[in-house]
Amino acid sequence: MQLASAKVNFTLRDKIKNGKLLVQQGVIAGCAGGTFDNICDATDILNGHSIGDGEYALSIYPASQPTYMSLVENGSIAKLMTAGATVRTAFCGPCFGAGDVPPNNSLSIRHSTRNFFNREGSKPSDGQIASVALMDARSIAATSINGGYLTAATDIDVNYSKPKYYFNSKIYENRCYDGTGKPDPKAELKFGPNIVDWPKMSHLTDHIVLKVAAEIHDEVTTTDELIPSGETSSYRSNPLRLAEFTLSRRDPGYVGRAKEIQKLEFARLEGENPLEGNVELKEVFDTIKKIDGFNAIDAKTTGIGSVIYAVKPGDGSAREQAASCQKVLGGWANIAKEYATKRYRSNLINWGMIPFTLEEELKFKMGDYIFVPNIKQAVENKVSAIKAYIISDSTTEFTLTLSDLTEDERKIILAGCLINYYRS
Repeated sequence: MQLASAKVNFTLRDKIKNGKLLVQQGVIAGCAGGTFDNICDATDILNGHSIGDGEYALSIYPASQPTYMSLVENGSIAKLMTAGATVRTAFCGPCFGAGDVPPNNSLSIRHSTRNFFNREGSKPSDGQIASVALMDARSIAATSINGGYLTAATDIDVNYSKPKYYFNSKIYENRCYDGTGKPDPKAELKFGPNIVDWPKMSHLTDHIVLKVAAEIHDEVTTTDELIPSGETSSYRSNPLRLAEFTLSRRDPGYVGRAKEIQKLEFARLEGENPLEGNVELKEVFDTIKKIDGFNAIDAKTTGIGSVIYAVKPGDGSAREQAASCQKVLGGWANIAKEYATKRYRSNLINWGMIPFTLEEELKFKMGDYIFVPNIKQAVENKVSAIKAYIISDSTTEFTLTLSDLTEDERKIILAGCLINYYRS
């Protein structure tokens, strides 16, 4: 298979040995694969066998520390390690490409949570690629005792012991502080050089003006495309640095465009007139003033920010940074045909961004401004059909949809984000 980069040629044919498909890596991990039952079944298959001393490697990540402890107590961990498997701590590594990245030109079989384009560290533009296939934990174990040759669990004889799982709460009680009902106002948070507090976020204004900073027409946009995982892991406590990676794999120019419009909102929040020195925005407001009922609109009290359009954003992980990074860069909303997951939509709301849907034909484009009047009133009064205007070469009226918000979600959007909501 010839890929986009001339440097990369990938095929599975060279992995066929003796008429069988030879796999280079197996991974059983995460909240999907690393469950107690899955790992115990894999142990029953691997017990008394060896994965061999060849290229094939097997890594196992229990889904949690209590799961790990139960596997230690019932002897599963010792049996797995004796068979040659590498058992790692409960860590979401292979799910987002930060652990057990497969070797170049290899085939990895995985029972883990996600498998997205370039998820496992492949960089075709640099001549590096691997193939990842999703498979159940039992078949991965069966492949492991067969020297890496792809084998179904149904092709082997095994008696599954099905031991009972016992949750040991002491592992959390002895290590995790529970401050419920006993706050200590004198306790100080320790901030290292790469730990940064969240920036202040404005409440929802009566009207908002949004500039389209990204336009994505892919059938689905994953959270890993909205904010990549592996290379950003060291910035998870630094929202400002983390936000610099927003859409970096999909639209590298987005961050710069969002920051330019955010400067105007910063000026507004400082009490300045955001129109001063900005010809483009002044023309936008001059056009808005020609719309019936808005001749007296004040730029100083109108929220100014960016918006992303995507057909179906938010597939994959529940990573809240996919939404928070947009907010940090001045995002006010998403517009989509639909949202891939309820969790991503909830994350938008929790960061004070409005999850608009668009039921009609797309009429705006990258760089256009969208004026959404009376948005605060619409959220308060549970209005689902929101009148909006595209401010471009001409003024075009269209309708955005905002529906199925709970009372709490409305309050969060009005407050500007969940942090503001809790603070109040």
